Amino acid sequence: MPADLIPNELIESKIFVFRGTKVMVDRDLASLYGVKTKVLNQAVRRNLARFPEDFMFQLDTKEMMIWKSQIVTSKKEKMGIRKAPRVFTEQGVAMLSSVLNSDRAIQVNIQIMRTFTKMREMLSENEGLRRKIELLEKQYDEKFGMVFDAIRRLIDEKPLGGEKEIGFKY
Repeated sequence: MPADLIPNELIESKIFVFRGTKVMVDRDLASLYGVKTKVLNQAVRRNLARFPEDFMFQLDTKEMMIWKSQIVTSKKEKMGIRKAPRVFTEQGVAMLSSVLNSDRAIQVNIQIMRTFTKMREMLSENEGLRRKIELLEKQYDEKFGMVFDAIRRLIDEKPLGGEKEIGFKY
């Protein structure tokens, strides 16, 4: 089985932030795993003890509206969804591999875990760079303030298409 079944960019685009936590939506995970959302949720229901609230939770109405606006859906009332989707944290996604026993689920899960790790590393590197710039700024006088302002704007620059209200930010 190929090491990269799914482009990493696709996985990254399916990671959102809700309640201060990076999560993936049940229907996106089901699509990546090659199963129906109903099948994924049924496996979860049969193993609820494995999914405490810090592994999985259901979106509330406000969060669902934010999510729908993030995926740029048509204005259809519920997008064919009868109830708010479940979302899975990084730990919840890891736990899914224990309830979905297929070769594809295992390979996709490995990719998703690597993507979460890569995103965490990128955030860490950006934070380190920000701290270094602030240290340099304190060391030098005001005449370099304009240079540091320009650098800070480049670091904080929004991705093309504008910044999303929620989700991973570079």
